[in-house]
Amino acid sequence: MNIKTLLVATILLAFSTFSYAERIKDLASIAGVRNNQLVGYGLVVGLNGTGDKTKFTGQSLRSMLREMGVTLPPGTDPKSKNVAAVAVHADLTPFSKPGQTIDVTVSSLGDAKSLRGGSLIMTPLKGADGQIYAMAQGNMVVGGFGAEAGDGSRVTVNIPSAGRIPNGATVERTVQNAFNVGDHIILNLHQADFTTASRLTDSINHTLGKGTARSMDAASIKVNAPRDPSQRVPFLSLVENLQLKPGEAAAKIVVNSRTGTIVIGQHVRVSPAAVTHGNLSVTITANSEVSQPNAFSNGETVITPNFDVEITEEDSRMFVFNPGVSLDEIVRAVNQVGAAPGDLVAILEALKQAGALRAELVII
Repeated sequence: MNIKTLLVATILLAFSTFSYAERIKDLASIAGVRNNQLVGYGLVVGLNGTGDKTKFTGQSLRSMLREMGVTLPPGTDPKSKNVAAVAVHADLTPFSKPGQTIDVTVSSLGDAKSLRGGSLIMTPLKGADGQIYAMAQGNMVVGGFGAEAGDGSRVTVNIPSAGRIPNGATVERTVQNAFNVGDHIILNLHQADFTTASRLTDSINHTLGKGTARSMDAASIKVNAPRDPSQRVPFLSLVENLQLKPGEAAAKIVVNSRTGTIVIGQHVRVSPAAVTHGNLSVTITANSEVSQPNAFSNGETVITPNFDVEITEEDSRMFVFNPGVSLDEIVRAVNQVGAAPGDLVAILEALKQAGALRAELVII
């Protein structure tokens, strides 16, 4: 990441200064109405010799054949390279009804090289309570592939050991939720904020009448709602489409130490401070010198390392932050001294330690 990339991120953040109204459905969700995770264990068949070599895959295949009336001789290990043991998982969306379909993800559990071209056979998907909520089966879509030569060289593109089955599971059981329970609902903000919670409450009360909604805390708003589902559905349709201006986020600077990405929030301020920046570069090179004895001298060849040390110091410049300096002024000052993103992190950390940075510094 270079300074140009940092400037692009800064410009994008500058545009975020203009806050627009957003719908309640984009800011909050209804408590108790959520996805439920499902998981299952199954077998993928029809592979082109890229299946498992593990023993538990053979045990699973033998158990499946026994359920279908095929009995193998005792002690027989069906080592089929066309079969792979897999974990199957899916998200059961709220209000899903029996007979509807959901997407599933299939991932290899053993040492299968690829699941490309395979088919998942009937696999029950269970919830956290151990009950079966869906049945999965179908042909897989695998985005990755691999090729291997006889000398052991191999080329792999993406991940061939996992894939998806669109509409690959049929819902067998409905999960009950709290949508039709009680005479009120609770809206939970995606990001807790007292200002947003207060404005959301005011927006509902202004449209539907005083006392309809009341804030419980920075994340939850309690809203009176009709008991009759035929009335509650249009009521919530009205509520979720109401618009409001959410509260502005707290001043933060987020630094990704792995990628070098730096994001500076629009409310970041710096107290009066003077910063100097300079780099000291130390370069050590080693050149080997060979000492060769004369012929017939019975001497030995000696290799002597010769080290050269070079120290280079860049010109240092100092800049001063005035009281309440803003985001664009911070970036402009740092760019003037030619600091790279890595140097910017060091400057920000030093400002934080000096108590001059009015923002939370988050390093991920």
